[in-house]
Amino acid sequence: MRRTLFNEDHDAFRGVIREFIAKEVSPHYEEWQRAGHVPRELYRKLGELGIFGMQVPEEYGGAGVTDFRYQAVLREEAARAAVLFGAESVHTCLVLPYLLEFGSEEQKKRWLPSFMSGDMMTAIAMTEPGTGSDLAGISTKAVLSEDGSHYVLNGAKTFITGGAQADLILVVCRTSPYDPDNRRAGLSILCVDTTSEGFAVGRKLDKIGLRAQDTAELSFSDVRVPVENLLGTEGVAFSYLSHNLVVERLGAAIGGTANAAAAVAFAKAYVQERQVFGKPVAAFQNTKFVLAECATEVEAAQSMIDRAIELHATGELTKADAAKAKLFATETAGRVIDKCLQLHGGYGYMLEYPIARLYADTRVSRIYAGTSEVMKTIIAKDLGL
Repeated sequence: MRRTLFNEDHDAFRGVIREFIAKEVSPHYEEWQRAGHVPRELYRKLGELGIFGMQVPEEYGGAGVTDFRYQAVLREEAARAAVLFGAESVHTCLVLPYLLEFGSEEQKKRWLPSFMSGDMMTAIAMTEPGTGSDLAGISTKAVLSEDGSHYVLNGAKTFITGGAQADLILVVCRTSPYDPDNRRAGLSILCVDTTSEGFAVGRKLDKIGLRAQDTAELSFSDVRVPVENLLGTEGVAFSYLSHNLVVERLGAAIGGTANAAAAVAFAKAYVQERQVFGKPVAAFQNTKFVLAECATEVEAAQSMIDRAIELHATGELTKADAAKAKLFATETAGRVIDKCLQLHGGYGYMLEYPIARLYADTRVSRIYAGTSEVMKTIIAKDLGL
């Protein structure tokens, strides 16, 4: 089916991103995967390209573009080439909304220029070794100094995407004693400069996928954080954490669908070239049927996601809508990519083939931004169950 989501401006942007990937990313990507991160220079090049400043309001030097379709183009083109831009999506799609929504004027003027240029990379630290989805159980704590000038931060975080290379990390911590009768109270967000004494990057986690995107353990030992680095109001951060979940889940849904579509394209090209028993793999009925099924599933997911993007643009995308989109898209991606890898035979298990990268990279999409089980819970609640 012909997509009607994009216009000429989006198509032109797609061309720019496709050229950028071909020139600046794909030739070096295997090296970056081995290193476990992208070079900082890539972030500066993304900054020069205007990627980090697209959503920043013009008054702070950005482009002021709120059209999420540009983010969809980015995800689709990255999937098409089976690459990542490191932790770019965390920087722009997760951290930036917090800074824009809850940051003070002084904080925005202080941080956004270097944020947009890529000279300052950011991350957000929620998950702890003992708490996954249960954010109300966060134990990292910060105590305000007697003179009220700074907080003293102690604790540990894990699974922090971009944490090893970040210059500023939004740390969710407890600034008042834990109250079992109101577990969500007392949480705050402190913006931690990673040059601070007492901050340390621990293990760089060795993941099965997303290998060009650094993920790390972080520790905070009596880290002094100026009160000027408190984001928003003290003690109400739990309500902030749900602020961006709809967009985060929409982004995961877009990525899942894009990866599934890319997998079909890779498999189609492979089976037309690969010879087995004297004829192309594409000549076998099973191959045709499998790809027909996959193409149909991708089409269904794409229609759903395109509609979700339209609803987001008008402010009508609900939490339940986003949960449905993420659940359907990421589960579909898992099924489709697995089938497409199978069509590659043994070569599909080799990392030199993009289908293998997609397979490994996509698995986590059913976990991050809320697991599939959490999505089902949200949907069931919306049904009144």
